[in-house]
Amino acid sequence: MARRVVVTGLGLVTPVGNTVEASWSALVAGTSGAARIQRFDPSPLDVRFGCEVKGFDAGAYLDRKEIRRYDLFAQYALAATAQAVAAAGLERGFPTPARTGVLIGSGVGGIATFEEQCKIFLQQGPGRVSPFFVPMFIPDMASGLVAIRYGLTGPNFCTVSACASSAHAVGEATRAIQYGDADVMIAGGAEAAITPLAIAGFANMKALSTRNDDPEHASRPFDATRDGFVLGDGAGVVVLESLEHAERRGATILAEVAGYGMSADAHHMTQPAPEGRGAQLAMRAALADAGDGLGEVQYVNAHGTATPPGDVAETVAVKAVFGARASGMVFGSTKSMTGHLLGAAGGTEFAICVLVIQHGVIPPTINYRTPDPECDLDCAPNHAVQRRVDVAMSNSFGFGGHNVSLLVKRFVA
Repeated sequence: MARRVVVTGLGLVTPVGNTVEASWSALVAGTSGAARIQRFDPSPLDVRFGCEVKGFDAGAYLDRKEIRRYDLFAQYALAATAQAVAAAGLERGFPTPARTGVLIGSGVGGIATFEEQCKIFLQQGPGRVSPFFVPMFIPDMASGLVAIRYGLTGPNFCTVSACASSAHAVGEATRAIQYGDADVMIAGGAEAAITPLAIAGFANMKALSTRNDDPEHASRPFDATRDGFVLGDGAGVVVLESLEHAERRGATILAEVAGYGMSADAHHMTQPAPEGRGAQLAMRAALADAGDGLGEVQYVNAHGTATPPGDVAETVAVKAVFGARASGMVFGSTKSMTGHLLGAAGGTEFAICVLVIQHGVIPPTINYRTPDPECDLDCAPNHAVQRRVDVAMSNSFGFGGHNVSLLVKRFVA
């Protein structure tokens, strides 16, 4: 029989806050993380804004040598992990390092390092390329660095499935514990993809909002005037444990992982399958994994990126899966505030679902002004909703047709 898996620690570095507490307060208040890009001069680009992490102090987590040698995405991962480990009461060490693993996903890894070193290669020649180039940009390095920092020798790898990367990470980490490969897993995702090349690529494929004159209101999930997503940076990391391990060490249990479902659209490189068929499969698989009735889900943290076809497909999929019960749920998108964190989105939004269960508050979908009859579910428009939530679902869908749904529920001994 599969073991029960519980959540004992959370860590967040987001465009609206550099800690769990700061991020949560900003989300409940409906704070937008979007602004003109500050990390570099965006003037030559068609899209000149994003949801950057602001005021991040890498020195609070890393020494100067590490800061020079780790790409920003890995720095975010280590910071979020340090928060989650401390919250779980494990900062003094892990009881079973050989039974503790790390699974941190990333969609593009160290793309800023890749861009920088390509310029050096082309302008100064191969001899000037950094010897740290490869370990700085490969996506699996966040998992590797976390394991090195804490001396963890259990399962360790990286999921790369575009915007579903860290949702896959949480799901696969759950499976590793359920079936005995580990007792504890650090899981989630990290991304630092606000770079000139990435912005240009997403903009040229018409995926991004182009509201350069109004960044704060650019991310508009489910609104009839939505015109694309806003790119974001950050990390979301959780500590997962078997129930037995958590109870044995007297850990505070925040929630329980209830279900994990995944699927493929097998349809198109970037567009969702008609009627969200792949999304439906992932949601149904998560519900089947949980063995719970459809009526128990009270909140769905939507993938909800604010692309015209994507929001419609997900809405149709949710209504197909939940039927009449869908109208009684809140189906909202925190990407209206954080932007789209790509490979870090799933881990971040799973953590948000845990916070919703803990606090009995559902963050709003901000910037909702013009109703879309095709996106007609309750998205908690513009204001947080006070509501007890016992079961929440987090959806993550990635380019390539990768779909993941995660279910988390209130812990009952």
